[in-house]
Amino acid sequence: MADSPLTLSDALRLLDTGAISSVELTEAALAAADRDDATLGVFVSRFPERARAAARAADEARARGSAAPLLGVPIGIKDIITTEDGETTGQSLVLDRAWGAGDAAVAARLRAAGAVVVGKTTTMEFALGDPDPTKPFPIPRNPWDPTRWAGGSSSGSGSGVAAGMFLGALGTDTGASVRMPSALCGITGLKPTYGRVPKSGVIPLGYSLDHVGPMARSAEDCARLLGVLVGRDAADPTSVDGPPFAVPAAGDLSGLRIGYDPLHAVSGAARDLGLDALTDAALDVLRERGATVVPVTLPLYSEVTAACAVSIIAEAAAYHAPDLRDRWADYFASTRAGLGMAAFVSAADYVQAQRVRRAGQVAVAALFAEVDVLASPTVAAPAPPVEAAGGYVASLFAGTDLAYLTAYWNALGNPALSVPTGFSSTGLPLALQLVGPAFADETVLRVGASYQERTDWHLARPEPAPAPLDRPSAAAPPAGLPEPSAGALAMLEQAALGIGPDELAALAAALPMVRANAERLRDVPGTRYADPVTVFRA
Repeated sequence: MADSPLTLSDALRLLDTGAISSVELTEAALAAADRDDATLGVFVSRFPERARAAARAADEARARGSAAPLLGVPIGIKDIITTEDGETTGQSLVLDRAWGAGDAAVAARLRAAGAVVVGKTTTMEFALGDPDPTKPFPIPRNPWDPTRWAGGSSSGSGSGVAAGMFLGALGTDTGASVRMPSALCGITGLKPTYGRVPKSGVIPLGYSLDHVGPMARSAEDCARLLGVLVGRDAADPTSVDGPPFAVPAAGDLSGLRIGYDPLHAVSGAARDLGLDALTDAALDVLRERGATVVPVTLPLYSEVTAACAVSIIAEAAAYHAPDLRDRWADYFASTRAGLGMAAFVSAADYVQAQRVRRAGQVAVAALFAEVDVLASPTVAAPAPPVEAAGGYVASLFAGTDLAYLTAYWNALGNPALSVPTGFSSTGLPLALQLVGPAFADETVLRVGASYQERTDWHLARPEPAPAPLDRPSAAAPPAGLPEPSAGALAMLEQAALGIGPDELAALAAALPMVRANAERLRDVPGTRYADPVTVFRA
């Protein structure tokens, strides 16, 4: 890949001039996967012959004068998004392989724009469960250090872009899952405005929180991908057309006000010692580009994050309930732990969480009356060791020492872009998050592109991966847990989730944390008479 273009946008410019062909781009991507995928665990399934055929067809179409916006570009698609190329697994033994034949709306739009689909990328199980070495799926690893995790849940999409196995990818984001792996792998990723990209043909995790978004090296790349993804699809009632979208020009940011919250209070002990220096340097670049940066405090941060946690597990447990009862042991251990916590969330808790989300939207809208863009770190710390991956849902319930500073924006639906800002003292990527008002996707992409005109962190390339590593050992069950309370056991029994007796104590131990989190939502100002965000309309 040494002589191949790093960015999707550069590749398109070279394709247009005839300096490179789609066949050459695709062969380079396939060669990178042949070399490194066994180590990095990027793909659940690959389609090399179909990709070669699509690349040849793209070159022929360009010779005939086609101007399709992504013509001939190799792309990876997360394996919870259906494609006609092969089955969708959700990286799970549980999903019926007959589910979701054909292209999801977003896959069809990429294909219609000329993209070359090279494979389906690894994910956390159903976008929730942490890597489980006891299950027959690849373990996603970070190309900057394969002993480290790639992040999730769009794990392979993040690591595959960084490792040169494709020039762009699709991920999904319910609490972090585009922005976290983008940050940990040193690439750029966008969670668009909720509803701007349709979710039809995507396995749900949280119905009211799921977003499909682009992942690539640069903000310009993400904008080019977003341009073909946006727009309503009749099969997704939450999707909207929104305002017209155009790839924004980078350049001067004069007159733009950026509000920055470092989020020290919620990141706490998780925070990398070098994070603030990298973030300050990134903000200095934005000042040099003409922006004014002012301090702000993101309102109701812990409460809105708590509302996201309640919403994720309640909505996910509703989707998975039939299979949890009959196939509990087939789920990943961490998936079982996350979904099992839903037994401790009541219907009233869920509705209150939606009212807190509404209050958060109102409070953030007031903040956007004072600034144009909001900024914070995307993550508080670089990629953890593979063996220490996960625990994200539990960390949201704990509400302190957050390593991933993203779920707040899923609960509110605003567009949020992660851009790399450099490397920690351990040589691992860190990132800045840029957020705009609803449907201001172009604005955050413009700010990201302007930043990347003056920096080259997004162009950094990891070394080829070493030989495949041994699979990590399965996590030992927690020791020294108290006897489950009668109340916790009753709630777990009533949920009828099929929980094995050896896991009851660990799940029951989560009751105080989940209930404390839910109670935190009770007295949030502005929620007593607020409509929940899920108000039904005929």
